[in-house]
Amino acid sequence: MARIKDSSVRDVVAAADMVEVVSGRTQLRRASGSRFTGRCPFHEEKTPSFSVNPVEKLYYCFGCGKGGDVISFVRETENLDFVGAVEWLAERFRVPIEVEEASPRVDAERRRRERLYSVLDQTAGYFERLLWDGEAGASVREYLASRGLGEEVAKEFRLGLAPGKGLAEKAKERGFTLDELKAAGLVTVRGTDYFPQRLMFPLADARGRVVGFQARKLREDDPLRGKYVNTPEGDLFHKGSILYGLHLAKAAIGKQDFAAVVEGNTDAIALRQAGFEPVVASMGTALTERQLRELGRMTKKLVLCFDADAAGQDATLRGMELAVGQGFDVRVVTLPEGQDPADAPDGFADRLRTAESYLVYRVRLEIERSSDRQEGFVRAREVLAKAEDSPERQEALRLLADRLDLPRDTLAGLAPARGSTARRTEESPRLLGAGDRLEREVLAACVAHPSLVRGLAELSPDHFDAEVNRRFRDVLVTGREDPELTALRAELDARAAQEEIDERTGKELLLRLRERKLKRDLAGADLARTTELQAHLAMVRQSLAELI
Repeated sequence: MARIKDSSVRDVVAAADMVEVVSGRTQLRRASGSRFTGRCPFHEEKTPSFSVNPVEKLYYCFGCGKGGDVISFVRETENLDFVGAVEWLAERFRVPIEVEEASPRVDAERRRRERLYSVLDQTAGYFERLLWDGEAGASVREYLASRGLGEEVAKEFRLGLAPGKGLAEKAKERGFTLDELKAAGLVTVRGTDYFPQRLMFPLADARGRVVGFQARKLREDDPLRGKYVNTPEGDLFHKGSILYGLHLAKAAIGKQDFAAVVEGNTDAIALRQAGFEPVVASMGTALTERQLRELGRMTKKLVLCFDADAAGQDATLRGMELAVGQGFDVRVVTLPEGQDPADAPDGFADRLRTAESYLVYRVRLEIERSSDRQEGFVRAREVLAKAEDSPERQEALRLLADRLDLPRDTLAGLAPARGSTARRTEESPRLLGAGDRLEREVLAACVAHPSLVRGLAELSPDHFDAEVNRRFRDVLVTGREDPELTALRAELDARAAQEEIDERTGKELLLRLRERKLKRDLAGADLARTTELQAHLAMVRQSLAELI
């Protein structure tokens, strides 16, 4: 992987807005001074314990102990390596970056992927122009209007029109090779256009980069059978990883702490047009592990909205079970047969209020699918047997009793799955021993008040017991950077703010650390050295008395 120049990394960090980046994953509110706080995006919690310093661009959670800078935050939430995170920030805040020379093979692979992204992006632009600027797109524009999709939202999702032929020639004029077009899934092995004349939906990753297309049939003489056809699997496109519209919805998902998942692309477009933003489409397939992993970086709450046919399909149910198994709070909205969210987008938010918990939905579904009362009971019992006790399970039991008119004794026999019935309690901050706490508080004071670093430099590494604290003392004294200690810097920065360590307190802490070292030295000193150490200790205690 090519190495980004240090100067470019500094430019990217300087340009990044920490509050804007973090707000894409969790709601923040101003705490004190320039600081912000909110619920941690890395673990579930009720009481906000996540601290953000927008000036130093640091974050720390007192609940789970996660901390770092703006780059590490993007690495964690976007599942990127260091280079990917810097590129993500550079793209977000429009900062040009420079890279140093890498090995020829690695550099060639990086350039190849960049060219694939480029040809896909330029192709999306070409399709857009065909749809909006030419006569060929007139009928398609009429179709979109008939579906209630306006030009503004269609352009936001970059909808376009494939010409059906001539794409290879256009791309070659821009300097792209036939091999690159094949790798991008734009042409067949024979070099002809992969997509016939169709309405094109660019498919983007979470960063908004086009990785492929979904094409909708427009004409009866279309040579491809499927109503919708996707780019073939390749270097960039993996259908099971893509959630349509995620790059546009992720900020709203992070802020509102839930995601609505619909089946079709036009459903997601129509809902966004109606002002409902935290919505993505599964592109007509059941949820996959990779899609859920992507959503799980932003929220653990899902509302699934499918029509009656799709919601009952075994594949869809497996996707729901997979989400529940990964710890998602899943609720389900079932639409009337033949109706899509796009048919009534303005009322979609109201429908969410009628969403059922996954357990209630499954029990109701199993009863409705059964041929008689006994079969319904057996099928519902199998679902409930896997669930731990919870308010949702109790609600499902009540539904089962009402629908099948079950006696109380029968319900009492439906024991919940073994496991804790209580919700996971909040993780408490890491407990520090008294000695380590003193060392950390000294370092925290120096992080918060750089004027104290001169006093820190007068202390030797031997004043610190913990090796990591010695390393961080060296970082502060020498002014050098140590990426491995970024998380510790974030923690110390947050602790200094939480404990309101002012400069006077910092001076006292430095003296306390001196005092500790002198008392230890005295315990093992000979007679000649004892007098000198006692004199130093008396001076430190006098300074403490004057300070307090």
